[in-house]
Amino acid sequence: MMQIIISPAKKMNVDRDSFAVSGLPRFLKDTEILMHKIQSLSLGEVRELWKCNDALAELNFQRFRNMNLENGLTPAIMAYEGLQYRHMAPGVLTQGALAYIARHLYILSGFYGLLRPFEGVTPYRLEMQAKLSVKGCKDLYEFWGDRLYRGLTKKSAVIVNLASREYARCIERYITDRDRWITVEFGELVQGKIKQKGTLAKMARGEMVRFLAENDIRDPEGVKEFRELGFDFCEELSSHEKYVFAKRG
Repeated sequence: MMQIIISPAKKMNVDRDSFAVSGLPRFLKDTEILMHKIQSLSLGEVRELWKCNDALAELNFQRFRNMNLENGLTPAIMAYEGLQYRHMAPGVLTQGALAYIARHLYILSGFYGLLRPFEGVTPYRLEMQAKLSVKGCKDLYEFWGDRLYRGLTKKSAVIVNLASREYARCIERYITDRDRWITVEFGELVQGKIKQKGTLAKMARGEMVRFLAENDIRDPEGVKEFRELGFDFCEELSSHEKYVFAKRG
């Protein structure tokens, strides 16, 4: 089966009305370990961990102090805000497209590990690259190890990587010969080279998820048909492991 991975967003929303929560995240016991670790830190320590301003540090410090991982949850696909999720527009997807993302889409998370779109989450702040030492592990990459890869693939899989580099690496480092790993890149074609811009890439990733869902794309060849936001598949810069989509100036 073709699986799609995306990154979360820093900003989070509470929405208990749009969709029902389908269940709890599979790695919730690990999330509890991370929650207790962060709850043990001072406000100054979490501000340094999160690399954010005082207002955001205080907001998320209070979130962790009052956190409940099993009640009052928001489906993951509605919990994250940001360009990628706005362009994905899950609130206006058809029932068929919603069923597609329920089967094929995974959200990577430093706090929850691996999320299905309709599993329930609570607002938090913890990026995958955060330098959090826990359970003898120096960081979150070591803490999660290969469990996210194993949770994603089971036997073998075609994985369409729409995640940022920081999140993709927690899966990519464990890819084997039996898997097919396809990283999708978006950028502007300038003098024969692709120049990536973060804002445009986030928008395109969301549009790509929506395109795949609305067209029920189940194989890598179908991915190449994406044409939103003025992008075209760039055959000359693509390979078996990398699909490049370019806006031609």
